[in-house]
Amino acid sequence: MTSEMTISQTQMKKIAKELSTRDKRLARVIDAHPLCTIGRNPKPVTHFEALVESVISQQLAVKAADTIYGRVKDLTKGRMVPGRIADISEADMRAAGVSGAKFKTIQGLADAALSKKIKINTLHEIDDDQLIFDQLTSLWGIGPWTVDMFMMFQLGRLDIWPTGDLGVRRGWEKIYALKAEIEPKALDKKGEKFRPYRSVVAWYCWRALS
Repeated sequence: MTSEMTISQTQMKKIAKELSTRDKRLARVIDAHPLCTIGRNPKPVTHFEALVESVISQQLAVKAADTIYGRVKDLTKGRMVPGRIADISEADMRAAGVSGAKFKTIQGLADAALSKKIKINTLHEIDDDQLIFDQLTSLWGIGPWTVDMFMMFQLGRLDIWPTGDLGVRRGWEKIYALKAEIEPKALDKKGEKFRPYRSVVAWYCWRALS
């Protein structure tokens, strides 16, 4: 299951234009980079697979995360489904590069999907982002960053503001030429004027670092 919401190129151009009118510094970053892809290119993977990928990616460089994810997918014989994940031993997961804590999180996610504690295949049908957030963070080892990434890149939600992401904070500091590091709480307030398109702003914060 992927997101039911797809943003067209025309819609995203309107959003980018709207954000540019709200902030001149952000406008320069938008002009200098490609059009935001959030919500425009839904990943052809299940919600379960996207969450496993997010858990593996926690605090890892992209290349390392992709390598480990590929090994885990090989362990499932190419079918990343809860039942197959639940059958993988901790020893095999550790050999693939998954930490003990992440193994526990991934197995807990598989158990929640299998037991229907979380109706994982229909998360995109829930309109309330906070409800999705509360459901997923109730699982051991799944924190705000993982859920934010899931809602942005898997569900295509346009108003997620991942202030816990270091890249977003560093990008913001660069865009606004800040001399000191900005704290998540302070950035949370700064994002208010960009509602309901804060995911797009976050995306351009990342681009500002490239």
